[in-house]
Amino acid sequence: MNQRWYRVITPSVRSFGQRAFCKEVIVLSARQRGTLCVFLAAVLYSIGGLCIKLIPWSGMAINGARTAIALVVIGLYLKLTGHRPTMNLWVLVGALAVCGTNILFSIANKLTTAANAIVLQFTAPIFVILFSILLFGKRPQKLDLLACGLVLGGVLLFFVDSLSARGMLGNILALLSGVSYAGVFMMNDMPDSDAISSVFWGDVISAVVGLPFLGYEAEFTPNVLAPLLVLGIFQVGAAYILMVEGLKTTPPVTASLVSGIEPVLNPILVAVFYHEMIGPIALVGAMVVVGSVVLYNVMLARHTEPSETGGAL
Repeated sequence: MNQRWYRVITPSVRSFGQRAFCKEVIVLSARQRGTLCVFLAAVLYSIGGLCIKLIPWSGMAINGARTAIALVVIGLYLKLTGHRPTMNLWVLVGALAVCGTNILFSIANKLTTAANAIVLQFTAPIFVILFSILLFGKRPQKLDLLACGLVLGGVLLFFVDSLSARGMLGNILALLSGVSYAGVFMMNDMPDSDAISSVFWGDVISAVVGLPFLGYEAEFTPNVLAPLLVLGIFQVGAAYILMVEGLKTTPPVTASLVSGIEPVLNPILVAVFYHEMIGPIALVGAMVVVGSVVLYNVMLARHTEPSETGGAL
């Protein structure tokens, strides 16, 4: 009798185990795809400093033009996916975060060094953790805090030679862009949120506010318009679409840490295209950032249960 009971129950146990295994594989695969989308978005964001330097316009004019171009890309995405933009209080909050990040970072790049602007904007993970605690009552995990500290330390090492007190207004605006950037990472965690709608309306506000400043610009040569198109199509439009897709399965702190690749790639691109040397301390900082992000995601994949994916920071 015991033998018959064993035979009956064994297929059920095996079937349950197979379902659990398949579910785990699917969840982890979705999370990995989300992390990859966030990573690719950060890569596209990283070309911003380089392209903005190539355009001899004010930060407001550049941002107005690039977001207007990005609206075409995002509009096509919305049409292809059959998604109609919505509006409510939390969508508006997300839109203001997108708009603030766009405008503040563009202006900061004109008032301070690109390195200052990037390193100060990358205080975003700190604000993600702070807002998660204050607004949603989510307590950060020790792994989140440790990775956040390591990544920020690596970024500071990377820019230790260039971070300065010059351009204080630009530094303040860059820090404020870090606050708004934290809101971008949290768009999917907001009640009644619709991240792509927030991106759409955020770019609408940016374009409406910034386009009038084009009237003060006189240079519209191919050398100016080419990097502007790159900014609009890839650095804003495609990057935000990838970020929105990635945030569907990537928690805010994880996304903000993975985006730590951006402040490292930005000056590396400048070094490659303008042959500016990167010092040994900067190289150490770059390795710390990349190593911390990779290690964080490996440890998170090993220790996070599929059912906890939505609850982690």
